[in-house]
Amino acid sequence: MDFIVRAVDVGFGNTKYVSSASGGEIRCANFPSIAYPSMREPSTQPGYERRKTVAIPINGLYYEVGPEVELAADTFRATQMHDRYTETPEYLALLRGALAMMKLPVIDLLVVGLPVAALTARKAALEKVVTGIHDIGHGRSVAVRKALAIAQPQGALVDFAIQHAKGAAIEKEQSLILDPGSRTFDWLVARGMRLVQAKSHSVNRGVFDILQAIASEIGHDIGAPYNDIEAIDLALRTGKNPVIYQKPYDISRAMPMAHSIAQQAVASMMRWIDASYSFQNIILVGGGAYLFKKAVKEAFPKHKILEIKDPLHANVRGFQIAGMNYAPKLCGLAAGQGDA
Repeated sequence: MDFIVRAVDVGFGNTKYVSSASGGEIRCANFPSIAYPSMREPSTQPGYERRKTVAIPINGLYYEVGPEVELAADTFRATQMHDRYTETPEYLALLRGALAMMKLPVIDLLVVGLPVAALTARKAALEKVVTGIHDIGHGRSVAVRKALAIAQPQGALVDFAIQHAKGAAIEKEQSLILDPGSRTFDWLVARGMRLVQAKSHSVNRGVFDILQAIASEIGHDIGAPYNDIEAIDLALRTGKNPVIYQKPYDISRAMPMAHSIAQQAVASMMRWIDASYSFQNIILVGGGAYLFKKAVKEAFPKHKILEIKDPLHANVRGFQIAGMNYAPKLCGLAAGQGDA
């Protein structure tokens, strides 16, 4: 029987997960990290229109999550952007939503991620929460037999090594992995594939801070509060100005503010690391890489900043690879216990 490994990365902005892994091909998907609670199962309510979401029952409420969750939304965008977010029902709903979309009744090993700064304090507790039977609604459940929590950028390092065929060479190299996420800017210093804990950390200066600052600037310009964060994000990613009061708004006016926040995050990191000349690899990943690239290059002018194909899913792909590499050890342990 196959040993089934899967990976989930519940970020503050997006929940990424591995939808399939076979023959060396790893397929990933994602949905917004938004969970909308309701007293009743959404599909039973009057006027419900079928959408790409699932309703996860937790503590007497139904949390709707999925790719089309914003169709279920009211005007309040619920987020859990704080240090204990892994302990919230919203986190559990997002995790279980990803499990539901995998369409597997049993997962032998599930790999999940944590910000670097939270790894030591929350690793054991998160692995305990993830292990066990998960109710995903409509009488269905997913059994997770074993969980492994690792630092989010560590997954990206694994993915980088595979993409660039550096599995053996990287063991002799020192790497810096930068992962600007929605809430946190994470960095990880590694010797080979091993984390250097004393030089790795996170700061709460991420993409959401940039989007919020730009929204404030737009509000000042138009003389009214502006909070369409999704429109700003889309504009920055596509280069197309958002339409406000039926007119395109020149988003480039706010870019100096975006760059200033990215510089603040990178400057915080520079106080933790030293001897930057010793890095053979400086790797920029994450959904916010495009907003931080200039600030990173300014901080490391003599280095080539390396990027990964599909940086949004770099962490979760690396989780999957790490889990598949770890699986034979678990299989061997189980076999030894069975023989005892």
